[in-house]
Amino acid sequence: MTEPARPRFSFSISATDGKARTGAIQMQRGEIRTPAFMPVGTAATVKAMKPETVRQTGADIILGNTYHLMLRPGAERVAKLGGLHRFMNWERPILTDSGGYQVMSLSDLRKLTEEGVEFRSHLDGSKHMLTPERSMEIQRLLGSDIVMAFDECPRADQPRDEIAKSMEMSMRWAKRSRDGFDSGEEHAARSALFGIQQGALDEELRKRSADALTDIGFDGYAIGGLAVGEGQEAMFATLEFAPQQLPEDRPRYLMGVGKPDDLVGAVERGVDMFDCVLPSRSGRNGQAFTWNGPINLRNARFAEDANPIDGRCNNTVSQTYSRAYLHHLVKSKEILGAMLLTEHNIAFYQQLMQAMRDAISEGRFAAFAADFRRNYRNS
Repeated sequence: MTEPARPRFSFSISATDGKARTGAIQMQRGEIRTPAFMPVGTAATVKAMKPETVRQTGADIILGNTYHLMLRPGAERVAKLGGLHRFMNWERPILTDSGGYQVMSLSDLRKLTEEGVEFRSHLDGSKHMLTPERSMEIQRLLGSDIVMAFDECPRADQPRDEIAKSMEMSMRWAKRSRDGFDSGEEHAARSALFGIQQGALDEELRKRSADALTDIGFDGYAIGGLAVGEGQEAMFATLEFAPQQLPEDRPRYLMGVGKPDDLVGAVERGVDMFDCVLPSRSGRNGQAFTWNGPINLRNARFAEDANPIDGRCNNTVSQTYSRAYLHHLVKSKEILGAMLLTEHNIAFYQQLMQAMRDAISEGRFAAFAADFRRNYRNS
């Protein structure tokens, strides 16, 4: 019997517990279980990991970066080679961010106007113009499954009138992104477009942004402009209202977050999707995440520690290699150390997401979150 065709995009919520939700996104390239954590593959690779290994950790979807892939190897080249999925040997969904974060993070290399952003490449100094329309074109050439609208991400410590002005421009860019996405009919017929809420820490500005995005209409909605230095307390205060300003029947994606305790607190407040470079970057720098908090394998106290990284983490790396061996690899600057610790960290994050999905389904999320906080010591 022929298997029925998967939908372009659908989102269903199977259980709720307080504000926390669990469910699934269905797309042509597969199911994404929510709450979901997306490992970051900025330049078509989750650093120090093979794509098939990323999948084995339980990841349903990964993230690619429009700005970096635009510069190298180039979106047109990726398209010529069959698209990003074929290029990097990843068959499941890929979300591509729009390049909007680089508007902020590379502010000394860009010129911002209503039309878009002119970047000076951090690689060779060449100039590139990134507009909402060009961002949609690049993501179409890459073959992204979830496309992000182009936006500007202002810093939370800017004056309110500047944050409001930036948010309003991002909403105009959101409409241009919608139109640009829809113009690529073949790609739009099999992919999804997410809008990005802005407004920093301001509830009223966030509401105006959410209303504007809802009027335009998107498949999902991201919460942008957080995890940019405001601190966890301020982020959680904003998440007390921001997710509920967005449509209840669409996935809510908190961009660029975060530490394990950030994820638990955000799920508690109604967030469905996350991405962050932290587990892979930490792995390359000798840090491992465990159910009792992060540990630094560079520390001399692990030199003769024969215990596994974390016996509770159901991953071969986590249970097979001793802390002493990993300490040796890290201190010796062996590539294998980065590979093993990154795999452990990504696996830990996926196990954390599964534990939260189970707790929500079973109506015990509050107890799970309390137990997690009691045991997890952040450093």
